[in-house]
Amino acid sequence: MEIRRSADREFTRLDWLVSRSSFSGAASFDPRFGHPRNTHHGLLVTHNEDTVAAGWGFDTHRHRNMEIVTWVLSGSVVHVDDRGHTALITPGQAQRMTAGTGILHSERNNAWQHDPSIPRHDIDAHVVQMWVVPDAAGVPPSYAQTDVTTALATGELVPIVSGLPRHRDAALRLQNQYAGLSIARLGTAGAAVSLPDAAYVHLFVARGAVEVDGAGRLDQGDALRLTGIGGHRVSALEAAEILVWEMMRTVAL
Repeated sequence: MEIRRSADREFTRLDWLVSRSSFSGAASFDPRFGHPRNTHHGLLVTHNEDTVAAGWGFDTHRHRNMEIVTWVLSGSVVHVDDRGHTALITPGQAQRMTAGTGILHSERNNAWQHDPSIPRHDIDAHVVQMWVVPDAAGVPPSYAQTDVTTALATGELVPIVSGLPRHRDAALRLQNQYAGLSIARLGTAGAAVSLPDAAYVHLFVARGAVEVDGAGRLDQGDALRLTGIGGHRVSALEAAEILVWEMMRTVAL
């Protein structure tokens, strides 16, 4: 069991972007152990919390052989790719992009340019983006998006994007049979869910504050990494939203 506090994440600030990264880049090498440090947990290799100013964003860039999941906490993000997909992502909508053999895309906080009926605004986009390695390289690129607002209203831990066999009812399929993301919106203090029992579990507090059996209080931006254990109860100390990855394998170094 390892707690990673929000303030301990890598921090990037630009004129238009505030980014907090839970994992280091590949250049972070620890010579004591002969391998990179803090580059992943299980199959999760990127977990960024970004605040993007209105009118700005990430211009067209390429990805390959990665499963990319985007979850918007507030504001909106416009996704455009070279496969013909153009989509507006808002809170409650899950997005999965399979980069596969290669895909070019952009992500920007400029909804009014995407749809002229949307008034221009000065609202920041608050986004969590997560990358998972696929279980097979070289698959065709693909894109999927769906609204899960109704499912999350139950207060349960809901499978959102998953390739795990036991998550056949997940809203979106992931190109990895050993990983899955579930989300819970705990609407009131005292609401609770149990973490899955998996080889690797990553709990991230996207909003509010919770208490986890054996770990104590976790506030917004904090994360809990579990290895080889699970089943811990997560109780809301106030209205909260948690993102939970369960993974049965890890990245081979």
